[in-house]
Amino acid sequence: MAYLQLSNIEKYFGDHHAIKGIDLAIEKGEFVVFVGPSGCGKSTLLRLIAGLETIDKGSLQLDGRDITHLASSQRDLAMVFQSYALYPHMTVFENMSFALKLAGVEHATIRAKVEKAAAILDLGPYLARTPRELSGGQRQRVAIGRAIVRAPKVFLFDEPLSNLDAALRVQTRIEIARLHRELGATTIYVTHDQVEAMTLADRVVVLRDGRVEQHGTPLELYDHPANRFVAQFIGTPSMNVVAAKALPALANGSGDAGFVGIRPEHVHLNGHAQAGLPATVDMVESLGVETLIYARLENDVQIVSRGSERTQLHPGDRTWVTFDPDSVHHFDQAGNAEAAGASA
Repeated sequence: MAYLQLSNIEKYFGDHHAIKGIDLAIEKGEFVVFVGPSGCGKSTLLRLIAGLETIDKGSLQLDGRDITHLASSQRDLAMVFQSYALYPHMTVFENMSFALKLAGVEHATIRAKVEKAAAILDLGPYLARTPRELSGGQRQRVAIGRAIVRAPKVFLFDEPLSNLDAALRVQTRIEIARLHRELGATTIYVTHDQVEAMTLADRVVVLRDGRVEQHGTPLELYDHPANRFVAQFIGTPSMNVVAAKALPALANGSGDAGFVGIRPEHVHLNGHAQAGLPATVDMVESLGVETLIYARLENDVQIVSRGSERTQLHPGDRTWVTFDPDSVHHFDQAGNAEAAGASA
């Protein structure tokens, strides 16, 4: 059995069926990211694992032990919240050591554990400060340090970077990835940001409406999405997905039913040679390292192209669109992936 095993987990809030029979196996040392749009159930699922919400149906096993109905304090898990949840009147040292102090751990052991965690997180110079004297990134590291000193079997992160600015999010994401490598700890991380999911995870679990749509490595989900939802949720900008009848050249014999999809990097624009489908440039996003061009075909379908080279195209310019035929994804009318050339 897996290190952490979720078996047919369900949760209701009144008449609302929030979590709908989730089965998931998480291995020891794995970094798993739950991702999905707002309201998909990812934070609720994390809270069920943490014991902050009761499981209405199903079972939860950790390292061979049934923890389905145990109190949160008895589950050997540590959670890092979006809001830091630090005690404002306590110093960094006191915040990080509080749980150990409540557990009756000897002072010398507490100091050794806190100082070790502070060294890992570069918090040594700040142990005597209070949270209000720290930056947002430092406060989040204190919250992570408080979890580390408990040496839990599983770390749980609930959107820990949401309150940080863009630069701090990137830096703290790097620190969390480094921390995972150093500790080798089993980690479950919840985010709505698919870039965080792609860069941090060993395995990404995509949720929608209380169900798992697909799970796998980041590149498995990117290259082989199970359905239209995953195809368009994973990747920035999202995959171009249009009705097959709007791009018959890409349908490859699948008929007019269903949809075809292609990633922006497999769409090419040429403003000089009249080859491919004619289009008009709507917008150009020059990002330095890459260029995104939004073009509208003559049937009013908009396509986005991503390239590593800079462009001379401008909004309103005439251009021609070509596609990498081997990179086309095919989806049936229900949005499920199907083999290229299959009948819709």
